[in-house]
Amino acid sequence: MKTVLLSLVFVSSLAMANPVKIEAGKYSLDPAHSKIGFEIAHLVIATVEGRFDQMSGEISMGSKIEDTKMNASIDVASVSTGNGDRDKHLASPDFFDAAKFPKMTFVSKSVSGKAEALKITGDLTLHGVTKSVTLDGKYLGVVNDPFGNTKVVFSAKGKLNRKDFGLTWSKAVEAGPVVGDEVSLEFKVEAGKPVAKK
Repeated sequence: MKTVLLSLVFVSSLAMANPVKIEAGKYSLDPAHSKIGFEIAHLVIATVEGRFDQMSGEISMGSKIEDTKMNASIDVASVSTGNGDRDKHLASPDFFDAAKFPKMTFVSKSVSGKAEALKITGDLTLHGVTKSVTLDGKYLGVVNDPFGNTKVVFSAKGKLNRKDFGLTWSKAVEAGPVVGDEVSLEFKVEAGKPVAKK
């Protein structure tokens, strides 16, 4: 038992002595290796998951994690749920109204906490409405890829009420509303910059 406890203390000490590396700089979001997804209740007892396939953005990192700033722009017409008819409906005026409001954006205002437990607060603009949201995030570190680019990776989760953004369409069935109000968000973001030439 003492051996186990000593091992745990040793591992914890190593983790504290070796914090996740931070490399200051500006990193462009890599859409091919990032995911902005959502999940919402369907027919009360089921859920529908989706994602957005087209996005851009930037992460600016200082020497400390709380100096991080980030922004993202998402093409709402790129919504993908695995069903073409449903995707067209989501892009229509009943939901995102992509023709009138083509972009969803997020601009961070503050980042606080530790790498493994961040609070990321910022302005989310969707359907012409801007609201402050706070995401529970993680900074997963920095690494060089095989092509000589430096990459940073963040993940985050959060929730919002779609009606707060004017997305009010729904129909009722015996069990209740066809579409729920609460939306769960999930972000897995990889962003990169070229390695500085010597």
